[in-house]
Parts: sequence; C-alpha cells; structure tokens
Amino acid sequence: MTKKVFVLFGTRPEAIKLFPVIKQLNGQKGISVTVFVTGQHREMLDQVLKLTQIVPDVDLDLMRPNQTLDELTARCLTSVGRELDRVRPDWVVVQGDTTTTMVGALAAYYRRIAVAHVEAGLRTGDNYAPWPEEVNRKIVTAIAELHFAPTKHAAETLRAENVPASQIHVTGNTVVDALLAIRELIDAKPEIKSRWDDIRRRRQQARIILLTAHRRESHGRGLKSLAEAILRLASRPDVFVVLPLHPNPNVTSVLGTRLAQHPRVQIIEPPAYLDFVALLALADIVLTDSGGIQEEAPTFGKPVLVLRDTTERPEGIEAGTARLVGTDTNRIVREATRLIEDPEHYKAMSQAHNPYGDGHASERIARILIET
Repeated sequence: MTKKVFVLFGTRPEAIKLFPVIKQLNGQKGISVTVFVTGQHREMLDQVLKLTQIVPDVDLDLMRPNQTLDELTARCLTSVGRELDRVRPDWVVVQGDTTTTMVGALAAYYRRIAVAHVEAGLRTGDNYAPWPEEVNRKIVTAIAELHFAPTKHAAETLRAENVPASQIHVTGNTVVDALLAIRELIDAKPEIKSRWDDIRRRRQQARIILLTAHRRESHGRGLKSLAEAILRLASRPDVFVVLPLHPNPNVTSVLGTRLAQHPRVQIIEPPAYLDFVALLALADIVLTDSGGIQEEAPTFGKPVLVLRDTTERPEGIEAGTARLVGTDTNRIVREATRLIEDPEHYKAMSQAHNPYGDGHASERIARILIET
C-alpha cells in the first residue's frame, strides 16, 4: 500500500530545509509525495524551487501586498483545507514556525490527518520574540504526532512540555544537509564565485561583515539603533559591510535610507540562495536576526552576533559560535570590535563545534516516516 505524504511550505527558509527531505522521500518505494506551496514568500521561494528543481504539485500564490497576519491565516487555512480534502494524505509534513506551518498543522488536525514537524522543539520562552513564530511553534507541537528535533536540547524542551518520548526523534537540522548540497553546486559553478570578486578583493584589506535584519520585533527603534551601530563600525577603514536589504518597507525605510550613502556599506538586493551561500562563505563576521542564518553560519566557521534579545537556538550560544547582542548600538559595536581586534576571540568562535548536525538529518526523517 502506498503511503501518501503531503509536504507543505511557503517561505524560502522552509524550502531550503525541506528540499533534502523531499528528495529523500522521492527516492523511496511505497511513498507518494505531494509538494504543496502557499507562496507566503513569493520571489524568494521561487529562487529555491528553481535551484533545487522542486516542482510543486499545488501552488496557492497567497502573498498579497501589506496583508495582515489574520488575512493570510484565513486564506491559507481554507485553501490548504480544500487541498487536504482532495488529496487525503496519510501524513502532512511541515517545517519550522511560519504561518504556513501553523495553518498546515491546524488544517490537518481538523481532518484527523497525522502531522510531522521538522525542526520541532525550538523555544525562546517569550511569546512575542520572535513574533508570531514562538506561538506558531507551540500550536504545531500541540498537534503533531512526530516531532523531528534538530538537537538534544530541542528534544528536552519537548519532553518538558509532556510530549511523549516515543514521538520525539533527534535527527539533526536539515539546513546542514541543504548547505552541503548547495556547496557542491557552487564548487561546480565558478561563475557564482566570480560574482563576488569585488567583495573578495575588499577582503584583502578589510573584515567583511555580512548583515541581515528583518524581524518584526526590531522594526522602528531597534533598526534605528542597528543602523547607528553599522555606521560606527563602517567608520573603520578595516571594515566593509554587505547588506542584502530585506524588501519590507519597515526595513528599507530605516536601513536603506540611513546606510545607502556610506562608502564602506554595500546594499544589495536579497540574492538567490546559491549566491547567498557563496557570500556567506566569504564573510568574516555575520550580524543577523535570522534564525536560519544562526544555523548556517557555523557550517562555514563564521562567528555570529545575533541581533535579538532571545533565541530559540541556544545551542549556538552554548557552543560558542554565536553571541546574543540585541539591537543595542553600544553592545553591537563592542562585540563586533572584539571580533575584529582580538584574534584569539575570533578563533574561538570560528572554530567552535557546529551543534546543528552532520548532514544526514533528511535521511533519518525519511526513514522514520516510512517506518511509522
């Protein structure tokens, strides 16, 4: 009997972390995979679909300009529900903490369809940081029947919330699987590396800081403080900042406006994932409020300063690959300056153990889905 697996995602990070799982499932006998995307992040999602050659069976294209979370949630819930009624899968696989993830789990629950959660057990303990992702995760945990925890710490969090131990599986994080696959593609495409030749040349005289920022809780005062920190760091002749600017108007109106004219700040459009990974490999220091980049940077030995007050990925902090700095101007400048001026401190962070996996997470997830 064929087991029907419905893999649902809507954003670029989800696509990155689920494409290795989809490829593993497609290689198994007795498994029928339906790939369903909501289009929550349209352009950035499409970049990953093209790169990984994943062709969705269903694409809702739900993204609308300036939509509210409740508008997105309502449209997504009814649309996903209709597709679940049509396909009637045995499992719905969701990843992470997006609106698509939460809605997919809820729509499946309403139909008594089993849910498997990839990257389960992440928590900050603050319902508003990150917002709304923290509550999305809790909702999915309450529904899921299989919890694929990326680390032992995440598994312990789930057990503390009374999730049955038999439902929890420590698999590693699929982002490591994805990065290893992407690195092979980059090595086979010298034209990708050549696109960053200017950054490579600048690296001979300066430390390259890769900056990404977009989180809702940082909009307003937080981004203004961050911009001031970057201006202070970029005043150093031995620093060059590369900023892939998130298209959200709340971000562009602050970071884009305040940093655009600085000669040692290069603002670029968000690159395709292949290009971003190549850029990450070139950077010396990463400043980010992204959850995924906190996991990706250690794979390349890049120290991470996390532009948040809390993180659902404490493993990086504990291992020493990352430090929480929030959006306080003085703290950002102080911690970045230490990495620039203290070689031993930089070495300790760049060579710290990567706590997020060995590149075989997707194989483990596929095997468990097949056997359950």
